[in-house]
Amino acid sequence: MNLYTRTGDKGKTSIIGGRVDKDDLRVEAYGTIDELNSFIGKAVTELDPDKFQDLLQDLENIQNELFDCGGDLANVMKERHYKMTDEPIELLEKRIDILMDEPPLLEKFILPGGSSSAATLHIARTIARRAERQTVTLLKNAKEGDVPTVVQRYLNRLSDYLFAAARVVNVRLNVADVEYIRGAKVFRNGGRKDKAKD
Repeated sequence: MNLYTRTGDKGKTSIIGGRVDKDDLRVEAYGTIDELNSFIGKAVTELDPDKFQDLLQDLENIQNELFDCGGDLANVMKERHYKMTDEPIELLEKRIDILMDEPPLLEKFILPGGSSSAATLHIARTIARRAERQTVTLLKNAKEGDVPTVVQRYLNRLSDYLFAAARVVNVRLNVADVEYIRGAKVFRNGGRKDKAKD
């Protein structure tokens, strides 16, 4: 089987149930989800299984869920069957609550970084935010029911999870988060509602 087909040489690509321009809003959104999935894969390669088995299991689940999200966004068939549900969102919320008990409480914004693997998770977090923004744009420009809203909610919660996971990675590696030095003390409730959450 040839990897290349030449069918996209004129700037069109196939989606489930049709063909669209390669810069279509739908393609931009699920393409960014693919980019996000790749950075999560990079983070997986950087995490020591002895210290991060729970995170590695989370991230494997997330990679599969991101494939589901991308497939759902790429589906324009009249009779659609979407894979994403609210259940993965609820599971992410439970994991966030567990993970946020590990790092010290936040008072200020922190700079993305610390350890190499935490930095990769922060990159993934910002890509998740971009994917969410693009999905919101797609939702605003599509006909009602043409785009599953659960994908936007999942991406919103996923960026929260990735923030929490990055902090946990630094804690377990004994690497301190670096505070934004010109920032005021901005967090209430000990920082349990952190920068990533909205």
